[in-house]
Amino acid sequence: MSHATLSATTSRDKGSRNSRRLRLAGSIPAVVYGVGVEPLPIAVDAKLFRTAVSGEQGLNSLIDLDADGQKFIVMAREIQRHPVRGTVAHVDFHIVDPNEPVIVEVPLHIVGDAVEVRHADWEVDQQMFSVEILARPSDIPTHLDVDITDLKVGGTIRVDEVVMPKGVVPAGDASVSVVTSRPGRTAAKTVAAPEVGV
Repeated sequence: MSHATLSATTSRDKGSRNSRRLRLAGSIPAVVYGVGVEPLPIAVDAKLFRTAVSGEQGLNSLIDLDADGQKFIVMAREIQRHPVRGTVAHVDFHIVDPNEPVIVEVPLHIVGDAVEVRHADWEVDQQMFSVEILARPSDIPTHLDVDITDLKVGGTIRVDEVVMPKGVVPAGDASVSVVTSRPGRTAAKTVAAPEVGV
């Protein structure tokens, strides 16, 4: 797994006013966290940060961070965005060990065609669009496929039924539903219609 690189400065002042100045200047206020390491306030260039997390792994990318000579391997976590513009307002960088598992969130992609569900005029209802997994950084997939080919009418696909690559396991409740099926409009009307007595 390739590492992105990112430079940071440690000479930023704390406080909301100084953070606003940084953002206006094209930088993002951030903090580096890690076990046995004091939280380190830093600032990173907004454009360079976007480049660092624009690869296939997105926010799950490993980043070689150089903070004025202090070097860390980190992942971007707990990103705060501007409520209106959607721009990144603050980032927490967590120091990671490339050889140790981490908990991350990856997207879920629906694949296949639930023929039985479709022919019965039922619909596929995707209830989860991402899932937390536990994996070493090098084993983190860009996404997980959820194959609905064998989904039956009234059926459900749960997290523990999603095929995961070697070295990847669910980090949360594996019994949670990812995909279910529900009656379509016509089927729902048929089910809801009262029986007419003779």
